[in-house]
Amino acid sequence: MRLLIVEDEVKTGAYLQQGLNEAGFAVDVATSGEDGLHHAMTSVYDLIILDIMLPGVNGFEILKQLRQNGHVSPVIFLSAKDRVEDRVHGFELGADDYLVKPFSFSELLARIRALLRRGRTIEAHQISVADLNVDFLKRRVTRAGNRIDLTAKEFSLLELLIRRKSEVLPKSLIASQVWDMNFDSDTNVVEVAIRRLRSKIDDPFDIKLIKTIRGMGYSLEDPQTA
Repeated sequence: MRLLIVEDEVKTGAYLQQGLNEAGFAVDVATSGEDGLHHAMTSVYDLIILDIMLPGVNGFEILKQLRQNGHVSPVIFLSAKDRVEDRVHGFELGADDYLVKPFSFSELLARIRALLRRGRTIEAHQISVADLNVDFLKRRVTRAGNRIDLTAKEFSLLELLIRRKSEVLPKSLIASQVWDMNFDSDTNVVEVAIRRLRSKIDDPFDIKLIKTIRGMGYSLEDPQTA
């Protein structure tokens, strides 16, 4: 499990990172709002721990931008702002939990594990978008009842897109997740793979599911909710 901590207090960030590492998590730390937003938008995290009062972009704005761009990773606000209005605002923006400083590390760890358990319970073995169905256990893909044969990489690409449907996924993220490589702007591996996947799951059908977001990346969208 990979976590992101966005915390400008260096000692607090180091304390959290050490404790969560010892609990078995891989942890990245960002010490400014801009850095935290960049990490969250370009990498995949199972959960984000987010301070509110940050230099540059504040925590509320980070969460707002994440949710507007379709990022659904659970977010826990960890903040000294203890007013009811702040907590309500955080939840209205899409936070999953809110813990006020000073805090107990054991309570934070329990809340993290509870959110991650909930996420694993919700994660389905099958996902359908419009008439496209993906069975991850059988590695079987159908659209409008027709079987579609994919290569291993094509299936991995489709799995990433459909598990994070409606999110705009940058090419760099796709390259790191599907090919375990750093994205090189001179490499067209992502474009080629998207084109091949489209030829199988989109081109033969009237409704197109894979969208190109110019200058940002790709998204698989449900036409009924787009």
